[in-house]
Amino acid sequence: MTFSEKLRALRQLMFAQQVDAYIITASDPHISEYLPAHYKAILFACGFTGSAGTLVITQDFAGLWTDSRYFTQAEAQLAGTGYELVRLKVPHTPEYIGWLAEKLPKGAKVGFNYEFVTVALAHDLQHNLSQHEIEIINVDFIGSIWQDRAGLPVENAFLIDEEAAGLSISAKINQVRAILKNNSAGYHFISSLDDIAWLFNLRGQDVDYNPVTLSFALITPEEVKLFIDKQKLSQTAVQTLNQQGVALHSYTEVNAALKELPEDIQIFIDPKRTCFGLFECLPKGAKIISGINPSTHLKSIKNDTEISHIRKAMLHDGVALTRFFKWMEERLGKEQITEWSAAEKLASFRAEQISFVGLSFNTIAGYNANGALPHYSVTAESDQEILGDGLFLVDSGGQYLYGTTDITRVMPIGNCSSTQADDYTLVLKGLIEGSKLIFPQGTKGYQIDSVCRKPLWEHAINFGHGTGHGIGFFLNVHEGPQSISPANIDVTIKSGMVTSIEPGIYRPAKHGVRIENLVLCVPAGSSEFGEFLTFETLTLCFIDTAIINKTLLASDQIEWLNQYNQMVFEQLQPMLFDEEAKWLQGKCQPI
Repeated sequence: MTFSEKLRALRQLMFAQQVDAYIITASDPHISEYLPAHYKAILFACGFTGSAGTLVITQDFAGLWTDSRYFTQAEAQLAGTGYELVRLKVPHTPEYIGWLAEKLPKGAKVGFNYEFVTVALAHDLQHNLSQHEIEIINVDFIGSIWQDRAGLPVENAFLIDEEAAGLSISAKINQVRAILKNNSAGYHFISSLDDIAWLFNLRGQDVDYNPVTLSFALITPEEVKLFIDKQKLSQTAVQTLNQQGVALHSYTEVNAALKELPEDIQIFIDPKRTCFGLFECLPKGAKIISGINPSTHLKSIKNDTEISHIRKAMLHDGVALTRFFKWMEERLGKEQITEWSAAEKLASFRAEQISFVGLSFNTIAGYNANGALPHYSVTAESDQEILGDGLFLVDSGGQYLYGTTDITRVMPIGNCSSTQADDYTLVLKGLIEGSKLIFPQGTKGYQIDSVCRKPLWEHAINFGHGTGHGIGFFLNVHEGPQSISPANIDVTIKSGMVTSIEPGIYRPAKHGVRIENLVLCVPAGSSEFGEFLTFETLTLCFIDTAIINKTLLASDQIEWLNQYNQMVFEQLQPMLFDEEAKWLQGKCQPI
């Protein structure tokens, strides 16, 4: 079926069941960012490959609501499908709710699969649409027409050792229970895969880039239940979980288990990370205590063992990146190198490193105009040869035993323009200002975000994505609850958190610049004004100084850059061959 034919089939089902609007979300029952093939409904319906978007279909309109990261990509991918791009004014907001309320008549029905919508979003839809006498209903039309749908993943899962995780499973459960007690909750349901992975020291291969396995967890006053396909686990892993007080149940038993809970329970759930379908299984008399999953807060603070392993992962990642950029510089012009082949080569250098597991996300390798697309994904059609003059942006990362990396660098190719040099330098200024910031305890991410943007704002420049996100420990490359972005998120940046800093400038159809490091929040001392924090940069890869406009940098910014590149050389030099170390030393010379 073509995308137009699929749209026609969906509308026929809608007409037959008297559904006036149908919503398709980019989600699964675990509210995951990256989805198993079985749940990629938006890709199936319209061909859009971005990770954030919502389809809304009526009988006379079909649209994809997505944010500025995907505008150019979505326009190209939606051409001829019957869907139109609707540009979100504010990222990550359900602006289509207001559109539905305005467009649909009283008595209309809006359908969606309750398994793929969060509790928070379902309640938002219910509240806003009911005011216009519009009803929401649970319906799955996609499953009816998806003939060649992939099955659920069946990859093996495994436990990481307590010595690597820094805490036992039972110790983590006790930490969660203490938080539940403080919130007067005896029960807790968890469906987010990274929270479950952290809590049970569990890792898997069910989702591309994220080392997680499909599972649910239920904590009660008497026991802890893990709902998982037990065939994925070795007998040793099963025994370890049992010894740590975890009872294993089939993945498919979760609905029944929730329905069988006592009527008068007090249960803690995260409304933004629990699907409405499972929420509806809870007893009607249950008292719901809403908040961010306790495990989300706990895993955001890396313990000393995790930090030690992350440092090792950064060393191996730095070696791979050094070899890649040396290879690029030496081979450009002598052999054909494209965005695709460069990304493949970088992946091969990472794969040579000990403890490498896989990539932490799909590499963004964009030359010139493609670099202006923040979430560009190279395809056979878009693949460009890296030749001539310009900027090559590479945003990439690896999963290692045990650590997750995420880094962006921009490589100047040939002769670059003064605009490219200025943009590169301003982005670097934003990175430096954020990295060396000293701030009081209690500071929120949006406050730090403005510091990183200030050098760009001074030149009337801005960018549409956040400045930074949390990073998991051999887990999801995007991790909460902290965020460095303009959004007013009520989460403070705390000591032990690992976060990215990644300002950017994007000039459509011309070039893009983004420079990204991962930083660890650490104590910076105290005074009569309280405790202060700062960032320690963890990423180990030189920052190219070839096109820097030095007149745009202050002396303290130059000092930071020189010290950083010197640190990179000193840390990586023992792990490199002599020729590689000599090449890196040249790249790390002070400016």
